[in-house]
Amino acid sequence: MLIYAAISGHGYGHGSRSGAILLALAQRQPGWRLVLSTSLPAAFLRTVFGEVSFELRPCGWDVGVVQADALGADPAATLTALDALERRLPDQIAAEARWLRAQAGPVLLLGDVPPALARLAQAGGWPLIWVGNFGWDAIYSPMGGPFLAWAERCRLLYRQGQGLIHCPFSMSMNWGLPEIRVGLTVAPLRQRAEDLRRRLELPERSRCVLVSFGGLGFELGEEPFRRWPDRVFVSTDPSAAGAAHVRQLPQGLRLLEFMPLVERLITKPGYSSFCEALAHDVGIHLVHRQGFAEAPVLEEALRRHGRHRLLSQEQLRCGDWQLDQPLRPAGVGPLALDGAQQAASWLEDRALAYS
Repeated sequence: MLIYAAISGHGYGHGSRSGAILLALAQRQPGWRLVLSTSLPAAFLRTVFGEVSFELRPCGWDVGVVQADALGADPAATLTALDALERRLPDQIAAEARWLRAQAGPVLLLGDVPPALARLAQAGGWPLIWVGNFGWDAIYSPMGGPFLAWAERCRLLYRQGQGLIHCPFSMSMNWGLPEIRVGLTVAPLRQRAEDLRRRLELPERSRCVLVSFGGLGFELGEEPFRRWPDRVFVSTDPSAAGAAHVRQLPQGLRLLEFMPLVERLITKPGYSSFCEALAHDVGIHLVHRQGFAEAPVLEEALRRHGRHRLLSQEQLRCGDWQLDQPLRPAGVGPLALDGAQQAASWLEDRALAYS
């Protein structure tokens, strides 16, 4: 069985989520081929998959929303990129269809969540399963104007799949497909927490804070960190490297590995960061994000399911991070931790049924 996973290059969270599910699937079916078709960096994918082998097809399947930075969107650039993608897709679909036909054995397509993958499925008659907590139709609709037509195109393509792995923190995905609703999609840890603590000379968990804003990053400089001399930070921000109490995230290690070592995470709204933090009972200091319709949905989900505090972008920049304040409790309670295993089992059943 060949699992052809087309993963959005919009952000690293899509790769982390699909990676968690495919790692669980590889445990169940170690002989199946995993093919990743994505524009995400190969080095990031190797970090996600570790020792589990995969084949890489470097394809860009969607645009998502072009980001001005980790906290802002650029609608005009997004429209330009969508037009360019539409011109490029026919040749890419034809090439990938030829490649898939040349492979031995059955094929299942997994989409997280590029709508154009439905066109590849049509080209070869391959079954298609979506995985996500939103589709680009739900993101484009609130942007209005010319995005409305793009939203409708996406919605029609999503309805052509054979199933949906419906992840938590979700927006509307009323695509009329058979679905399974799963819990938090989190991969297992690969590093011993105490080894990492010694390697980075970290103190007890209550004094450690993780700061990350995804693949684009967000440069804060050293000064905001200096407002908290009694904390030790693990950060992906190179502009803060000069502060003595800031440790840079080592290359080749996932943020996930540090969740058992920190009490709090400062971050933007992001699906996989939420999953990983909540799975390890890390409190989230969430920075408000504008221009992306998923952000308020994630913010409300955090209020319901995780310990948290909410920060403005101005508070982030000036260092008013409220680390000395108690975390607000979850309004509802925790989510199930076995979402990746649930999704892998469901995906396995469908792959075997279509083979």
